[in-house]
Amino acid sequence: MKAVILAGGTGTRLKPLTFWNNKHLLPVGRYPMICYGIAKLREAGIRDIVLVTSRSAIGDFADVLGSGRDWGVSIIYRVQEEAGGIAQALELANPVILPGERLVVLLGDNLFEQSLRPFAEAFERQSEGAMVLLKEVQDPRRYGVPKLEEEGSRIAFIEEKPEAPLSPYCVTGIYFYPYEVFDIIDKVKPSERGEMEITDVNNVFARNLQLQYRILEGWWTDAGTFESLEEAGQQLRGELP
Repeated sequence: MKAVILAGGTGTRLKPLTFWNNKHLLPVGRYPMICYGIAKLREAGIRDIVLVTSRSAIGDFADVLGSGRDWGVSIIYRVQEEAGGIAQALELANPVILPGERLVVLLGDNLFEQSLRPFAEAFERQSEGAMVLLKEVQDPRRYGVPKLEEEGSRIAFIEEKPEAPLSPYCVTGIYFYPYEVFDIIDKVKPSERGEMEITDVNNVFARNLQLQYRILEGWWTDAGTFESLEEAGQQLRGELP
């Protein structure tokens, strides 16, 4: 299994810090934010990583991570020339992923406590389709919210930022896909905001009865605001996993 870390974006909610730095390189605890995702993947036994970021930030990531050797992984960099959504960023990893390979996709600002290893192992056993990790949150209206099937561990569909959430869970930025995800991305049309949405990709799997889920335990945050960045720093004062 290979990994794709998506670390582009402008970090609008963290300005003025992100006038000079990519959001994923901001300090969290003792390390830049991106290092925690790298460490989580390594701990799960996933060593081949594709990191997608902007042209302006790629040199800074290379300064921090290099080839990945010092972190026990191998990193290939891909450049997202302009913001076009998570699915468009993921598509840039296609030339690096071989047909038949499976991949885990991690949004670089997702920081969490639990190991990825049991989820990666569960996905390797999954016969077809995709799998996403969910987290129970206090206000799911801020996120993509899944409608869960009454039986089993399958998602019926995902609704973005609903006024009346159909479950207390949000879809975290941790996704497991088969190689066929790239065929689906090729057919996804940009949303009203001009971006290729990962929710649209996930809902294709859901319509085909092929979107499984697992629940993420422990703490989780998407460190995209000053409040969540501070929370992450408080949780991650110690060493890397």
